[in-house]
Amino acid sequence: MSQMPQQAALSKCPSCAEPVEPGDHFCGACGYDLSVVPAPPQDQPTLTMTGAAGHDRDAGDGVDWPAAEPEGSGAPDAVHLPSDLPGTDSGDTPLPEHGAEEARPGSGVCFDRPAEPEEYPLQAPDPRVAAEAAAEEEPAQVCVACRAGRVDSDGYCENCGHAQPRERDHVERESGPIAAVSDRGLRHHRNEDAFSVGRTALPDGTPAGVAIVCDGVSSATRPDDASLAAAETAGDLLLAALPRGTHPQAAMHEAIVAAAQAVDALAEEPATAREHAPHQNAPACTIVGAVVTPGLLVVGWVGDSRAYWVPDDRSAPPARLTEDDSWAAQMVAAGLMSEAEAYADERAHAITGWLGADAYELEPHTASFKPDRPGVVIVCTDGLWNYAETAGEMAEAVPADAAERPLHSARVLVGHALDGGGHDNVTVAVVPFPAPAQGAGSA
Repeated sequence: MSQMPQQAALSKCPSCAEPVEPGDHFCGACGYDLSVVPAPPQDQPTLTMTGAAGHDRDAGDGVDWPAAEPEGSGAPDAVHLPSDLPGTDSGDTPLPEHGAEEARPGSGVCFDRPAEPEEYPLQAPDPRVAAEAAAEEEPAQVCVACRAGRVDSDGYCENCGHAQPRERDHVERESGPIAAVSDRGLRHHRNEDAFSVGRTALPDGTPAGVAIVCDGVSSATRPDDASLAAAETAGDLLLAALPRGTHPQAAMHEAIVAAAQAVDALAEEPATAREHAPHQNAPACTIVGAVVTPGLLVVGWVGDSRAYWVPDDRSAPPARLTEDDSWAAQMVAAGLMSEAEAYADERAHAITGWLGADAYELEPHTASFKPDRPGVVIVCTDGLWNYAETAGEMAEAVPADAAERPLHSARVLVGHALDGGGHDNVTVAVVPFPAPAQGAGSA
């Protein structure tokens, strides 16, 4: 069991210094309680570092302390570092000798980690990092608006935010003497028009030129896909049928039917897709085309895209070669409204015929002409003829040298529509008549 420590005997009272007897618990003079006085500590003399108080340097702690220089020697005091002396760590393990390999020379610091190798093995390079570095070296696309910002993956400038042109926003193409230009316009977010131009030869070797222009119906789904499918299908069929000897007018009819089937195929989608969007219209577009030979001009159409005849001799009258499948055209044909009144109505551009799975009934229109003089056929969407509606207005917009410079003329006509407001996509093909011999091209 634990015991309380005993107090040492006192010779005098700590309070009044009167002598007391051993065993007294209280001072007889002042009544001081002698039991609470602590025992005095044992006197331990302080030892000097030189051993003058009886400490033998040689028999001390084993440390060979350097002797002091005699006074008046004039030599500077030596500087001693802790690393100059031997010693032990807290576990009585001898410390390395000064100058050992583990110590950094002159630092007085001991490093107990293993020696580091001169070279480390390198990890194989990550191929993904290498690919990213190569991609960064490729020249970045520069904004077409500010010419300073980089274009991000979404097609917008990181500097000014301008949307960059997409592939179909502006398209130009020529095939020999035939040329076409299509532009997104100034108001639409994408170009829903499409065209196809080409040239071939009839069985007797005479040249033939083909131009197809299609306008996607914006209220339908995927109108841009519909116009592209129709234009490519109709153009390919005509270029394949004419060399086989098919009459141009019959070939045009077959081409429109084939184009309609191509657009219908776009509506073939899973039933689940229709369930998610039951009120969307099937893809749809309008179509107009022209075939020119040395002596025959054939046009075909469904919808309100048009073809105009503009003679080189501007003293001769121009003509519109097509009749719209539209509400306004029906009102005029029925004698209910004049042409000016009908096309001023807000319902004027509501079409009554188109290519698409939900069309009422496909009725391709075709017509053939034998012009008695040279000229050009203008095949276009309503994005152009809205700004040059009558044949006379169109003739004024067509450059005088259109037959010699069809591509330039197509650009001029697109610019005419853009200058007028560019409210719609604009597409126009310029087809010289009669078809020039193979080898002739745009000037």
